[in-house]
Amino acid sequence: MSEASGLIRDAQRLGVELDAMQAAALCRLLDELAHWSRSFNLTAITERREMLTHHLLDSLAILPFIKGERVLDIGTGAGFPGLPLAIAAPQRHFVLLDSNGKKIRFVAHAVRTLGLRNVEAVHARAGGRDVAAVQGPFDTVVARACAPLPELLRLAENHCAVGTRLLAMKGRRQAEERQGLPAHWQIEAEHDLHVPGLDGERHVVMLQRVG
Repeated sequence: MSEASGLIRDAQRLGVELDAMQAAALCRLLDELAHWSRSFNLTAITERREMLTHHLLDSLAILPFIKGERVLDIGTGAGFPGLPLAIAAPQRHFVLLDSNGKKIRFVAHAVRTLGLRNVEAVHARAGGRDVAAVQGPFDTVVARACAPLPELLRLAENHCAVGTRLLAMKGRRQAEERQGLPAHWQIEAEHDLHVPGLDGERHVVMLQRVG
């Protein structure tokens, strides 16, 4: 089985349908990431199978929980989860935000190379003054291992309106993170993420901005 075919199969196990062109684009994304990482150290994960599971499939696992048309990825790093999500959901618009210059330059390169018309790469610090140009609010905000929940909600605050959904991707559950959440945010649900080929606990906390 080819790498792209295996990716399509594993994505289906996550409830995500990919066509052949999308799978090829995702594999090309890893090619570019591996190439850039040899010079710029964008990721500590260099083994191809681990890149497939930890970068692509882990990112795609939250696609069924995204709502609306405009999505913000806070602390995207080298483009995860935002780039795989944008490839799999071309009907949505994604803004990928990070303060690391070399990583956001890679994101912009990937957007050009893959011809992604639904992605905007922004070099700015979440919660900082330089992020004012990002046009919100967003329907969904996503973040992967970005910050503890109270801090993440503070960083996302200016990009959210009543009804905005925030998806915080986490490893093992930590009850203390749920303490001290702002009153205008409520946890809707927590879902375990069973990512094919990825050992270790993964889950997503789904929150909603309320009045």
